[in-house]
Formats: sequence, structure tokens, C-alpha cells
Amino acid sequence: MQEYTNDELTVRYDPKVCIHAGECVRGLPSVFDVSRKPWINVNGAPAATIIEQVKRCPSGALSYELRKDAP
Repeated sequence: MQEYTNDELTVRYDPKVCIHAGECVRGLPSVFDVSRKPWINVNGAPAATIIEQVKRCPSGALSYELRKDAP
């Protein structure tokens, strides 16, 4: 499990579950970009936008958690 965190949320990626459908990359390339390291940039869009895209992941490889200490 890989985790990417900012002040508001944590995005988790499970490569064992991913089916590489590309929904994340096509839907929000400012956050999900496989040509970049790390490939998930949780500062690339507002938290609400990232959450909506994570919910579109068909395999469930992406998940999120709002940080309890978020402002």
C-alpha cells in the first residue's frame, strides 16, 4: 500500500488491486500522472476534487481518508 498525504487528506494506492483502467489519470492528470515520481500529487487539486476522482476508481485500488487534524 502506498500513501500520499497533505494537510487535508491521505490518498492510498494498492498496486495489487489496480486493474490499470486509467480512470484516475484521464480524469485528473494534475494529481495522477504515471510519468512523474511520485505519481500521485495530493497538492495538484482541491481535496474535494481528488476525493471525487478517487471514488471513480473501478477496482478500489485508490482510497482516501480525511485527516483528523485538517484545518
